[in-house]
Amino acid sequence: MEALGASAVPSFHIRTTLDKTKLRRPMFLNFHSNPTPSSAFSLVHKKQSKFKVFNTISSTVSTKPTNPPESALETHSQGEKFDWYSQWYPVMPIWDLDKRRPHAKKVIGLDVVVWWDRNEETWKVFDDRCPHRLAPLSEGRIDQWGRLQCVYHGWCFNGSGNCKFIPQANPDGPPVHTAKKACVAVYPSTVQNKIVWFWPNLDPRYKDILVEKKPPYIPEIDDPSYTNLMGNRDIPYGYEILIENLMDPAHVPYAHHGILEILPSKNRVKADREGGTPLEFMIEKLDINGFNTVQFQEWNRTNFIAPYLFCACLKPGDQANGSESSAGTRKEHKIMDVGPANWQKACFVPTKSDALVIGFRKWLNKYAGGQVDWRGKYSGVLPPTPPREQLMDRYWSHVVNCTSCNAAYKGFNVLEVVLRVVSVASIAIAAAAKQGVISAATRTSMVLMAVLFYASSRCLARFIYKNFHYHDYDHAFR
Repeated sequence: MEALGASAVPSFHIRTTLDKTKLRRPMFLNFHSNPTPSSAFSLVHKKQSKFKVFNTISSTVSTKPTNPPESALETHSQGEKFDWYSQWYPVMPIWDLDKRRPHAKKVIGLDVVVWWDRNEETWKVFDDRCPHRLAPLSEGRIDQWGRLQCVYHGWCFNGSGNCKFIPQANPDGPPVHTAKKACVAVYPSTVQNKIVWFWPNLDPRYKDILVEKKPPYIPEIDDPSYTNLMGNRDIPYGYEILIENLMDPAHVPYAHHGILEILPSKNRVKADREGGTPLEFMIEKLDINGFNTVQFQEWNRTNFIAPYLFCACLKPGDQANGSESSAGTRKEHKIMDVGPANWQKACFVPTKSDALVIGFRKWLNKYAGGQVDWRGKYSGVLPPTPPREQLMDRYWSHVVNCTSCNAAYKGFNVLEVVLRVVSVASIAIAAAAKQGVISAATRTSMVLMAVLFYASSRCLARFIYKNFHYHDYDHAFR
């Protein structure tokens, strides 16, 4: 998962909840630096509720007058500076992690390995390199004593990062495994809301950071009266573009027409086929920690907790349905061509529906210098836009890292093979059977059954491809 542009490639975790007064949709964004950023989503809604919400984002609007959008964006301030490496970052939902093996992840440009320490019964996040020859520990294994073992030379480490065994060291010689240089760097980590979090800073002063500062807590995820669905998806564009997209509900009726939409209220008049309407957003408070907005009409409060948590709310009665759409990278290339600092000059944002996006750009410029701090891990050059089939890939971007989808994918593939085998076997039996052994009617039935099973296998293969690999989306014909 690598970054595109001057952007942290986010893993976004969408969480939706519903209570008696409002429908809340918080969203987590977890940054990776790979051309295919990892993303996670979660759907949460009140049990026994008539409201169901699917993948979509909403924001808050206000009736209060706002400053013109053009004046809302500020230049970089010389005051407070946002520290990207002094924040808790979500890594992965725990149910998409296998306790039997280590997992490689890249978050905010850092290669980490996530593994289950059964001796301490907790998830650990290590620097993904063995101190011996820098081999990735994520390609290793968990040995019979519950230690993380490097696959290159078999060095073993406990949950504290201490080296416990070097096979090549003479047992009668000096205990070289106890040397400080033999240890693996361990990041502070914790599990909250069924998500593994880590603090991307190895400074000793942050060793006990969990005592001083905890990750943002979302109580509804742990509330048994809510149902919860989590997942993850790699998206091939960067942090700024994804955040803007999440904060922009005005694009949903058009960019996601037919697959993702907020169901209109009964009193809402549709001016066109898609039903786009004026939206008035207002930033209520903006500081180094993010911003929030105020209430208007059917929309409720929206919060952006820098740098990765976006929480949006709807009142009861507004629902959303949908799936996915194309994730474009051309927009990111165009912004990089004009320069992120010139965003306000290059983009014409005259309506109040863009207030959240403008607020985000204002926060990014004022407190974060206009971009993610990569600390030299990223050159700033965007890779070319991938082919459409790669851009909208489903297998490598989601299925391979999702336990439920991966199990379904394997099951459907087994069923497809069985259908083909039965089809071929039926034809073979019908052809090999001697005349008189089976009746003509039975032979005909077997041939028809073979054709039916073969056709079913082909339909199933098409279903697997469209749902687990690639399904095109052409806006012109939606």
